[in-house]
Amino acid sequence: MSNRPYNERNISSIFNYSKQLVNKCLRDFVPDAEEHNGKGSLGQLVEELFFKYDLNSRQEADFAFVNAELKCTPLKESAKKELLIKERLVCSMINYTADWNKTFEESHFYQKCLIMLIMFYLHNPKASKLDLQFLFAVLWKIPEKDLLIIRKDYDTIITKIRNGQAHTLSEGDTMYLGACRKGQKGESLMPQHNSETGAPRRAWSLKTAYMRIVLDEVKHNNQDGAYCNYEIVQPTKETVFSVDELKKKSVDDILLSRFAPYNGKTYRQICDMLNIEPSSSKSKYFIVSNVIAGKGNVCNVNKSEEFEKSGLTMKTIRVKKTGVIKESMSFENIDYQEVFDCEEWTDSRLYELFTNRFLFVIFCETDNVLHLPNGKTEPEYKLEKVAFWTMPQDDLKVAQEYWSNIRQNVLDNHIAPQYFWNAKADRHFHVRPKARVADDMTENPNGGMVKNYCYWFNQKYVKNIVANEL
Repeated sequence: MSNRPYNERNISSIFNYSKQLVNKCLRDFVPDAEEHNGKGSLGQLVEELFFKYDLNSRQEADFAFVNAELKCTPLKESAKKELLIKERLVCSMINYTADWNKTFEESHFYQKCLIMLIMFYLHNPKASKLDLQFLFAVLWKIPEKDLLIIRKDYDTIITKIRNGQAHTLSEGDTMYLGACRKGQKGESLMPQHNSETGAPRRAWSLKTAYMRIVLDEVKHNNQDGAYCNYEIVQPTKETVFSVDELKKKSVDDILLSRFAPYNGKTYRQICDMLNIEPSSSKSKYFIVSNVIAGKGNVCNVNKSEEFEKSGLTMKTIRVKKTGVIKESMSFENIDYQEVFDCEEWTDSRLYELFTNRFLFVIFCETDNVLHLPNGKTEPEYKLEKVAFWTMPQDDLKVAQEYWSNIRQNVLDNHIAPQYFWNAKADRHFHVRPKARVADDMTENPNGGMVKNYCYWFNQKYVKNIVANEL
């Protein structure tokens, strides 16, 4: 019989005990404790000092009798005092030479992380690990539908490893489960199966976008900082796929099959097939694409549960008869406080945005004239292609320079067009406001207010993607 202050064979007892750590720190329980050195040691401290486990290198889950894993993960505070996810949730290291032939059920992720006790704490780089404040205790069981998508993600990653392509892995390859980089630049590459080429160290991880949705659920449903998702039946967000669909097909196959009947059809033909009225809106091509992707059941697929959890983003692209892209591609407004606070490129919001997967819906100009409800006319486009895309590593290096330029200018309080990359430069990306929010102002981390500016892909860059990569 254990002398621990909870029943290690009862998950409810473990969870109830964990609640004692909410709004407290480890030093409150062990005032005389000595801190462990090294990154990632907070979880070990919680195991040893709070849960009374001796440190070891066991392969099974931390709470082995109930098959639940302990995870400590940081939150950060925005300028408006809102709690935000700081980083992806790393689950376990990938062993390229040992994991390549493991089924999903044999994987460390499946065996350890289906149920997790997630202890969210407030990030404070100046504080001792013993003084970090815990905010939420969350008993999280991966929902059935999420697990179906994660299984497909695992297969995608492990297929590359099995084929000797571990060095080509990217977090953009998958939806919820990622293979994130671990270790510092310049570290030696790891040997991999079926190839002489070394590969950077990577770990199984739940993506930042996925953890953001988990946190949203926790913030809205916690009781005194504690939350368990076991009893949640109704999803809190609109959903794009059913469990039955996901049992039969991958997300990619489902989406491509939904678009297939409309390939080669013009905008008006698509509207007729969907039984919807044509629109005069500038976003009319996104509107019809959204109806197709979401089967008419969601307002915006990019805000659906599955898209937000995975970071998958649908973008429409219009190509003129000359091959010129109709317009540059915009993203979200720059969060200057986030840029100001973030010291590492791989921890940045921009890195997350640009390493996510994209669903590009491509329309090409025809000879037809489209008569709009507002009385105006314009060239009509037809659906030409639908494809998934992930930014190549070489382009991510340019993106890092782009982010570094933005961050340095934010630090220097040079938040103005003349300091940022512009659209005329042949550098893939630029910074400018969206037309409709050109006058919008937001808080400047240096003090005062400043104009909102936005992340953009250059037209030429989008043209290259369409012509050469899709």
